[in-house]
Amino acid sequence: MADIDISVAGRSYTVAAREGDETHLRHLESILQRHADTALRASGGLNAERTLIYLALILADLLDETERNPPEGVSPVLLERIADRLEAVAAALEEDASEA
Repeated sequence: MADIDISVAGRSYTVAAREGDETHLRHLESILQRHADTALRASGGLNAERTLIYLALILADLLDETERNPPEGVSPVLLERIADRLEAVAAALEEDASEA
């Protein structure tokens, strides 16, 4: 595992990343950054915790909307990402089982 620094709403955080997940985490960081200004305004910029709660609420609202009104068809890119994530989970579970 590698530690990488990500920036959310003007603050840096160090997170652990599995080998090969760094690019995906950078993509997720960019999604968070797209909504960070809105979360900062909603929280009044009072503290990081409050800003992150607003950011989580914004993203949960977007997820809820997508689940209630799914787009037509499934993107091949999305299917590929899901397959990659499932393979990573399977590998992690196999690793944990072999260590036990």
